[in-house]
Amino acid sequence: MTRTVLFAGGGTAGHVFPAIAVAQALQAMDPDLEPVFIGAADRLEARLVPAAGFRLHTIETPSIPRRLSPKLLRVPGALRRSVARCVELAAEEHAVAAVTFGGYVSFPVARAAMRLGLPLVIHEQNAVPGLANRLASRWADRIAVSVPGSADRFRRAERCAVTGNPVRQDIATLDRDSLQVEARERFGLEPDRPTLLVFGGSQGARSLNRAIVASHPRWGDQTLQVLHATGRVTHEATATAWAQAREQGGGPKVKVLDFIESMADAYAAADLVVCRAGATSIAELTALGIPSILVPYPHATADHQTENARALERAGGAIMIRDDDLDADALLAACLPLLREPERRHAMAGAARAFGRPDAADNVARLVPTLLDERSAS
Repeated sequence: MTRTVLFAGGGTAGHVFPAIAVAQALQAMDPDLEPVFIGAADRLEARLVPAAGFRLHTIETPSIPRRLSPKLLRVPGALRRSVARCVELAAEEHAVAAVTFGGYVSFPVARAAMRLGLPLVIHEQNAVPGLANRLASRWADRIAVSVPGSADRFRRAERCAVTGNPVRQDIATLDRDSLQVEARERFGLEPDRPTLLVFGGSQGARSLNRAIVASHPRWGDQTLQVLHATGRVTHEATATAWAQAREQGGGPKVKVLDFIESMADAYAAADLVVCRAGATSIAELTALGIPSILVPYPHATADHQTENARALERAGGAIMIRDDDLDADALLAACLPLLREPERRHAMAGAARAFGRPDAADNVARLVPTLLDERSAS
């Protein structure tokens, strides 16, 4: 008999991709458990969840203003309506458990699970928990965390399990060594040159873009090539800056794209990565054992990207540069020793791999049948 498990984690790729990875792992682990998602019609999950083959119910999700605003007065009523709708959906689906991953849609699902007495697992991707997870952790049966130190940030630390942050299957199963030459050729790169991958997410990161362009004529005799995803919003300005930099001559070969559709190919091509310190990026880099230069986004909630980066830097798998300190000099100082000395790069890669948890999706998924067994035995 098929039993439904509600999943919620929406708004950003950092919530949606781990949720899908765990849903896939749970379905493989126990085909009688069917993941059913609850999300928002105008967010990323509306496209990604059905594409992954899962059913999705959409609800109205209130966004909470970060500053004092008249909009705050509408939040309590909107939350009550969202929770009531999630209770209805849980009853309609005859749900037996819920798994949430943060974001605005997670709170009403977690609250509905509490009202119905359903086993609840929450997963926190970042070193610093978000608001929805901090609230839901008060009644969660299990709290899955990506970084060991973040367990201390929850009131019920004894309910925490260090699982790692789940990554997409195409990343988790990627064989970089066997695909490196093919991946580089797909991007029009030389197959045997050290390759630096620079990206700042779908929207781009202006500070990263400026630093890599400014460094262009200053790599010396380093035989290097750069794969640079500028972000769609910043692409036009960055492409113009690259054209001007190339007119000066010198510098490494560069492939400039606005967005990389297949991050698996990009990771396979790369020897070293420069990027922000989002939880998903760090999970992917460590699952694959890729050394990185991390530049935390300075305006992230509770500065959680800095905590993410520090955790991996302490483990030896990354070098952190603060956004305010990032320029061509800082970028070259971090990258050149690693690109010139493969043994240092390989040591950092090993540390990154040791920090990573490629089994994270299974670890989180396993919590659900364990809780169900405990409930049935009691």
